[in-house]
Amino acid sequence: MLSITNRLKKLQTLKTHFELRSYTTAASAKISSRNENKKESLYSRISPLGNPKLAMTPELDDWVQKGLKVRLSELKQIIHDLRKRRRFHHALEVSEWMNKKGMCAFTPTDHAVQLDLIGKVHGFVEAENYFNALAEVDKNGKTYGALLHCYVRQRETDKSLSHFERMKEKGLVDSPITYNDIMCLYIRSNETEKVLDVLKEMKKNGVNPDNLSYRMCINSYGDKMDIEGMEKVLSEMERDSNIVMDWNTYAVVANCYIKDKVIDKANNALKKAEKLVAKDGLGYNHLISLHARLGNKEDVLRLWGLQKTACKRQINRDYTTMVKSLVRIEEFEEAEKLLVEWKSSGNVYDFQVPLILIDGYLKNDLSDKAKDLLDNLVQEKKATTPDIWGLVADSFLKKGDVGKSLSCMESAFSLPIEYKDWKLDSNTVYKLLEGFGEKASSIEVEDFVYELRKFVKLDRGMYHTLMKAYINSDKDTGYLCDIMKDDGIEINSKWKISKE
Repeated sequence: MLSITNRLKKLQTLKTHFELRSYTTAASAKISSRNENKKESLYSRISPLGNPKLAMTPELDDWVQKGLKVRLSELKQIIHDLRKRRRFHHALEVSEWMNKKGMCAFTPTDHAVQLDLIGKVHGFVEAENYFNALAEVDKNGKTYGALLHCYVRQRETDKSLSHFERMKEKGLVDSPITYNDIMCLYIRSNETEKVLDVLKEMKKNGVNPDNLSYRMCINSYGDKMDIEGMEKVLSEMERDSNIVMDWNTYAVVANCYIKDKVIDKANNALKKAEKLVAKDGLGYNHLISLHARLGNKEDVLRLWGLQKTACKRQINRDYTTMVKSLVRIEEFEEAEKLLVEWKSSGNVYDFQVPLILIDGYLKNDLSDKAKDLLDNLVQEKKATTPDIWGLVADSFLKKGDVGKSLSCMESAFSLPIEYKDWKLDSNTVYKLLEGFGEKASSIEVEDFVYELRKFVKLDRGMYHTLMKAYINSDKDTGYLCDIMKDDGIEINSKWKISKE
């Protein structure tokens, strides 16, 4: 067997920047092609700036300086879209720019949006300052509600309840949204028994609960394993003429039944949910996951077929859910077929999708399949992570297969230069050092440690783990003592140190 160092030299010369460059080139080509066929808009200029470190203001200023038209409706749509995509920093920047430039007189709704964004980006204190600086005419139910939401999001219980009481005194609690925030506060603080009191208060004050109100109450009963109470709230919801039942509620009910192992009722709730899911990809994801927890293979596959018919395309999230569900019920052959389908779907490559299958292989002692899948990804010039190679290496070590374990670590060490900032999980390092120390030859261990030290700073505990493995295996510890000394690691005086 060639030493790991020599084999790595050969492997390293074969590595290129293909994956990152090809992806960047492809993405640039697509954007370029679209721009040639479509007139540039302010939205198209801003939308690709997905990096939160990139500023929006220069792009907005440049647009104005070029004499291009800025429509208020477009700016508001941009803010709405950025919020939806959780690009809160950018949404706030656009909102602040719009306000500073005097594009329009901010309404209370506009202030509420900016206040919410400030809370998400900078925290409730800054949101509080913004609220206090508002003119009294702008302090209505929307801005009060936005500040309450900031308090709840950061679990500021006292401030939330105090602010809620102030809203009630001013007659600003006239929608279920405010009550839902308080319910959410109690759920987050593990005081679910108070959620039901909020529902009662809502109805007493003439505020009709919405779907979320009922759903949080149902979930609260479910958390307490109070199935009878949960079913009473569900029946009340189904009778409420103001409510249009949705798949999400029945999915919550099914989840509660599954936790309480009431299988027949869980399946019945899922059937009701399925009738309401329509073309909602996220809904199909939830139902597929729940059926997988019940071990319903046929339903998992059937719903996947329905989803592909109902929804125009499946994104990585959908494939992730499906692979995870198939792995859960140990349908590895079906998961492998799905992975082939995903590769040809045209979706952007995301290692998290095959990683689910690899984890499933490892949990079921299928180390060779895990390695084969990783090898195939490397051959296809797709990204992998050093950490998963380390876990596969550890699985081979447990079987006593030092050769394959070393091969896995060669692959980890020989990743393209772009991935040299990786960090191998410390628990994995401990396992590998212990396993190699006991089962590999001294030369193999030394080559492994030589490469490992390039990427991972070995601490005292890691060295001591390796030293103990050496001593237990009657290996010569001279080389190990030398590198420990070089790294300033103390050698335990109780150890019996051997040197040739």
